[in-house]
Amino acid sequence: MFMMVWFRTFNIFTLFVLIGCADVRTESELFDTTTGKNWPIYGGNKAGNRYSPLNQIHKENVTNLEVAWMYDASQVKGSVNQRPKQIQCQPIVIDGVLYGTTADLKLFAIKADTGEELWRFKPADQKKERFGTSRGVVYWKSNTGEQRILYTVGSNLYAIDAITGVPVVSFGNQGIVDLHEGLSVGVDKDISTLSVTASSPGIIYKNLLIMGSSVAEDGNAAPGHIRAFNVITGKLEWVFRTIPQPGDEGYDTWPEATYNEIGGANNWAGMTLDEKRGVVYFGTGSPSSDFYGGNRAGENLFANCIVALDASSGKLAWYYQTIYHDLWDRDISCQPNLATINFNGNEVDVVAQATKDGLLYVLNRDTGESLFPVEHRAVPTNGLPGETPWGVQKFPLKPVPFSRQVLTKEDITDRTDAAHEYVIKQFNRYESAHKFAPPSEKGTLLFGYSGGAEWGGNAIDKDGVLYQNANEEAWILEMADVEKFKVSETATFGETLYMKNCAMCHGATKEGGAQFPSLINIADKLSINAVNSIINTGVGRMPSFNHLQEKEIAAISAYILNISENKEVKDSHRKAFEPSESIEKAESTVFGFQPRYVVKSWKRLLDQDGYPGIKPPWGTLNAIDLGTGEYKWKVPLGEYQELTKKGEPVTGTDSYGGPIVTAGGLVFIAGTKDEKIRAFDKETGEQLWEYKLPAGGFATPITYEVNNKQFVVIAAGGGRGQKPGGNYVAFALKD
Repeated sequence: MFMMVWFRTFNIFTLFVLIGCADVRTESELFDTTTGKNWPIYGGNKAGNRYSPLNQIHKENVTNLEVAWMYDASQVKGSVNQRPKQIQCQPIVIDGVLYGTTADLKLFAIKADTGEELWRFKPADQKKERFGTSRGVVYWKSNTGEQRILYTVGSNLYAIDAITGVPVVSFGNQGIVDLHEGLSVGVDKDISTLSVTASSPGIIYKNLLIMGSSVAEDGNAAPGHIRAFNVITGKLEWVFRTIPQPGDEGYDTWPEATYNEIGGANNWAGMTLDEKRGVVYFGTGSPSSDFYGGNRAGENLFANCIVALDASSGKLAWYYQTIYHDLWDRDISCQPNLATINFNGNEVDVVAQATKDGLLYVLNRDTGESLFPVEHRAVPTNGLPGETPWGVQKFPLKPVPFSRQVLTKEDITDRTDAAHEYVIKQFNRYESAHKFAPPSEKGTLLFGYSGGAEWGGNAIDKDGVLYQNANEEAWILEMADVEKFKVSETATFGETLYMKNCAMCHGATKEGGAQFPSLINIADKLSINAVNSIINTGVGRMPSFNHLQEKEIAAISAYILNISENKEVKDSHRKAFEPSESIEKAESTVFGFQPRYVVKSWKRLLDQDGYPGIKPPWGTLNAIDLGTGEYKWKVPLGEYQELTKKGEPVTGTDSYGGPIVTAGGLVFIAGTKDEKIRAFDKETGEQLWEYKLPAGGFATPITYEVNNKQFVVIAAGGGRGQKPGGNYVAFALKD
């Protein structure tokens, strides 16, 4: 069989009802968000508001919520790459059917009122696919009633019949489009084997599916161009090049011909759409490679930009660059949010864009101009050798940042005397005087890598108030000169390949950091075959490196596992450590480059007990009036229960996943390390309800109505250093 599809029992009457609904409901009705019955799209609506007009659950009765059903979407035991996987998916609901993805990226449809499975789709030959993350799926309905779900696994974009759960064979190649499509036009190097997937779903405009992508972070990152595919046929319709080529606007912001080797500048966090204007809005990430840009002098358009494109043609309407020549991995990490606000007595259509470094830009939707003052200030330019940091950066004056910008001695934790002394020793070792201090071999302390705002985004209510969760985390970054690393003769090839392909995330000394694990003792957990498999396919945030030759992968695995020190193994793998003419030729034709400097160490600033090395709050929930730029309230989000039991104030934790806001006056949000979902009073920030999930809910919830009952659903997939999970949990009021 080409594909495999599982059906749990659902009777012919149910199928008839589903097909009947497809015939009688128009697309405008299905995407009508005035009733709140459906949650038809990632972000709730095409503006990304994460707002629901439902009010059956409200401030007075939210404490009566109870679990209505749970659906098991856990990782199948025995599947390839057994590292536990998260569920970051914000599902969608269409006419009583909920569509989402499992931990190992199967697609499913269930009854939204009971959790009963209707069908489950398994992609073909999943062992060869990267197990990335899926934050959502796309629904499309034709004028004749055909319904499709589109979602991504690895580099494959699938079109699945929404009624039956089988591939739509008329789409692309038997139901699949390769996401490498359109990236190599104008480039004379091979991109076909580089990692390209999509963690966040695209968006539909007429019969176009407009897509961003997720790519690698190092010198082998593919270009992050924006593309539109015909939703009926899968044909590529247009491409907007985020890394310009000759004749494109922005080409002069890069050295000549760097488009032949520079990747990144991708939209991985999702996009929004103004259907009346016919304009799609999105943010882009940093160019490759992270933290060193010695071969990309200039402002580097269209990296780190808020961008507006004509949705029909892909032509540029306007852009707003938030970071010039990014050296700090300050991607735009969430969907923009479209709203209409009262500003100085006038109704203004705006784009609200939150950033990793805790800033909120409020831009005119037609021009891209900021409604609030933004200053350009001189910043340090003492970069690494070969580096040319940009001399000015933007500093919005309003709203004030929702997370810290610079680490000072006054920020150091005083949780205990021992914790303070432990962290102050680290503080004194590194540079921390400026937000835009260039990365260095000595090391820098910085905010803005993992939050302020993360991929869960924000919610905006009808009053123009934006609700944003924020992370408060300081990070240590040390860089290493590739040329300075001296290794034994027999291991040179393996370490060289590791430095080029792996050090950007796992560090030059293999100690890991950020969301990337240490590899120092990996031999205690994995065999060389398992490591080879993970390098080839990728897993989680790690991209696939199947562009490498088999002997290159073997060399990296041997270096990671330290097995080259064993003579028997060394002899059996000796050829893997000997560069060949074919490898040198491959390196000259494959897209990408070797940065001179790579990450040596990249980790959170923690105290000796593993708590953040700064004073609380360590995570917050914020309410910001977009019309005035003022904060209505700010409260800690999440807790370390062992600390609160000792009588310490609630500290907040980092959070992954975002909020929704409802007409019932509530903000629902999960995402915290304490594995809880909470409801807050949207007017005051008072917490009104909480529930301990079976595992961490590192996703954004949804709400909808079936048979006059309002539900709230969250994916509780666990992970992120917490116990694994795998359930979708639905809440409703007690009968």
